[in-house]
Amino acid sequence: MFFQHIYDKSLAQASYLIGCQAKGEAIVIDAKRDIDTYLEIAKENNLTITHITETHIHADFLSGSRELSEVTGAKMYLSDEGGVDWQYEFPHIGLKNGEVINVGNLTLKVIHTPGHTPESISFLLTDHPATDEPVMIFTGDFVFVGDIGRPDLLEKAAGITGTQEKGAKEMFHSVQDFSKLPEFIQVWPGHGAGSACGKSLGSVPSSTVGYEKIRNWAFQYEEDEEGFIEYLLEGQPEPPKYFAMMKKLNKVERSLLTEVPKHKKLSKNEFLESYNSGVKVIDTRNKVDFAEAFIPESINIQGNNSFSTWMGWLVNYSEPFILVAQEEQMEDLTRKLMRIGMDQMMGYIDDVKNLGLDLQTADVIDIADFKTYLNREDVQVVDVRNKTEYETAHIKNAENVFVGTLEENLDKISRDKQVVIHCQSGDRAAIAYSLLKKNGFGNVKNFSGGMKEWLENDNVITK
Repeated sequence: MFFQHIYDKSLAQASYLIGCQAKGEAIVIDAKRDIDTYLEIAKENNLTITHITETHIHADFLSGSRELSEVTGAKMYLSDEGGVDWQYEFPHIGLKNGEVINVGNLTLKVIHTPGHTPESISFLLTDHPATDEPVMIFTGDFVFVGDIGRPDLLEKAAGITGTQEKGAKEMFHSVQDFSKLPEFIQVWPGHGAGSACGKSLGSVPSSTVGYEKIRNWAFQYEEDEEGFIEYLLEGQPEPPKYFAMMKKLNKVERSLLTEVPKHKKLSKNEFLESYNSGVKVIDTRNKVDFAEAFIPESINIQGNNSFSTWMGWLVNYSEPFILVAQEEQMEDLTRKLMRIGMDQMMGYIDDVKNLGLDLQTADVIDIADFKTYLNREDVQVVDVRNKTEYETAHIKNAENVFVGTLEENLDKISRDKQVVIHCQSGDRAAIAYSLLKKNGFGNVKNFSGGMKEWLENDNVITK
């Protein structure tokens, strides 16, 4: 058996290529959209991708199953569980509980594991030349290392009311069934730490059934279904806005993108024409460089592992945009955008200083200055972290307005007082600062050190 775990750090998303080396056949589970990764792995190992499958209709990334099928000719094997409202709306081979996919001398048994979504399935893998006992289970967003998938995304992200309680009940029973599997089976989940598909995912890439029964909170409730549901639903992070679009695009027919596109570097005139017509500018530079000189109304979303998530929060899929980035960054940034289906980039520029524009600077303050603004009637301190972080610990009298929904809540930000913003360690505050400046707020200061520096200096917090 050939096995490779492919991990996208930007979305904390795992996919898998498993092959039968004797027969030269391979299957890909939960493919990302930049499919050249799988084509290269298969070629290097003398494998042909003959099967493609998914654990469920994903909400956090745009699946590459259809791109991979288009290029390889491999068949797609997708869940037909969950009822009529949860069916893929494009041609595929349907899978039901108990059915088996044969990949050379390997078999993958389908197990319906509803809870995260109604159609969710897991795959129990047996390597028959080695043993007739199953050796791995691919759980998607069902069981993670140390956590389980959240059942509230359909309601919170896709607006389908009444689904989270039903999903939580289904998850309880799926967990009970999972606990009956042999403890030696390896667990390979669809996500790791940093994913918004759970609230406490571990950073270790895999586990075993036995280990999860010991350490995973979800297996400690046994017959306490009510307690399980209460704990599962409380404290889940707010799902990014783009999740609703992913849920739709992963279910219906859509246009395919089978290669990583190359975007144009715009001339000064091309940029200015688009900029002056209102095209959004996303500056991917480090927050320190952005603070020193930035294009008016541009948004600072740094090109790090969180880039695609914040793009999904803050950029509408119907609006074009231009990046500020270096040429050597463009392939990486393009891949990150592909993975959430954000294909409307017009091009990029690599220098903000040669455009003839009056650049702005950010008003960044240190902790000593920050303390002088606390507990003043003429100052509004705004914590732009998420609700759960804020409720866990925050600076006294700071108000919480999450950066992801800041532009929908500008009425909560004072235009008369001095506004001072912060987050945990500065990245989200840099985004928030640029958003506020873009929306005409003049009196804004950024305490970039945030809660991290505040706590390191033994300052008082409120819980």
